[in-house]
Amino acid sequence: MTQSPPSETPPEVPIIIAGLVNAFGPHKVHDGLSLTVRRGEILGVVGGSGTGKSVLMRSIIGLQHPQAGQITVLGHGMAGGDDEEQAQPQIGEGAGAIGGADLRSRWGVLFQGGALFSTLTVAENIEVPLKEFYPALSPALAREIAGLKVALSGLPPETCDKYPSELSGGMKKRAALARALALDPELLFLDEPTAGLDPIAAAAFDHLIRELTDTLGLTVFLITHDLDTLHAICDRVAVLADGGVIAIGTIPELLASDHPWIQTYFNGPRGRAAMDNYGASGHGAREHGAREHGVSGFGASGHGASGA
Repeated sequence: MTQSPPSETPPEVPIIIAGLVNAFGPHKVHDGLSLTVRRGEILGVVGGSGTGKSVLMRSIIGLQHPQAGQITVLGHGMAGGDDEEQAQPQIGEGAGAIGGADLRSRWGVLFQGGALFSTLTVAENIEVPLKEFYPALSPALAREIAGLKVALSGLPPETCDKYPSELSGGMKKRAALARALALDPELLFLDEPTAGLDPIAAAAFDHLIRELTDTLGLTVFLITHDLDTLHAICDRVAVLADGGVIAIGTIPELLASDHPWIQTYFNGPRGRAAMDNYGASGHGAREHGAREHGVSGFGASGHGASGA
């Protein structure tokens, strides 16, 4: 896959993937995968183990070298292929770069487990991308921005000076989210954000993501196995299997599919329980909003501000 010039991607489609191939030795994880992500949506991505959900995310953000295919993010083709040098996607000259900023500054990523630097405080973790992309930023302003992102993620101010080892699981997720939001991104990538959280903390995190999406105008690519998350906040769900996307749509649309994996996943015991909680149509539709569930995501009063 070669570097492409800025394309005429429709503004309502910030991510376009066509014919993606990812292989590890003789094993093809993706074989002609195609997918589009709409602006402003929360797209849930599901699939069995080994279907390449995280590999797909890593391909989009330039951390994985696809063997073939095209990926366009925010109107810019992503470098990849068999080159030895790691792709470093950048905004092309004259293509609307803001201060020469790397294209990577326009997205934020929450990796599995949070991936916080254990020797840095929460504030210092958040300041890492700020220092990378804005090296002239004063320490005082960087600290102020870090404090704002901590508050935005629903954590109390004193969290800034804590180390990851001093945080609960839910607080680590929120701290990692604060770092992902450090550069005011347009795109937010979340890899299993509620894994390992108790049901209350997971629900609170879901509602926080929904509120942030609606308030900040984010587009969210969300990998998850959590059926409650899919029903509660996702606008559409993409199902990965057989080397590609076998179905994409709302949950009611997916329920109409006769694919065995989809039927087993959504109509199994856990799928039926989630459907009973949220209704057959789900509560991911934007008009319902997170507040319907009575859980606030913002502010130190939200779940996760103390122990979630």
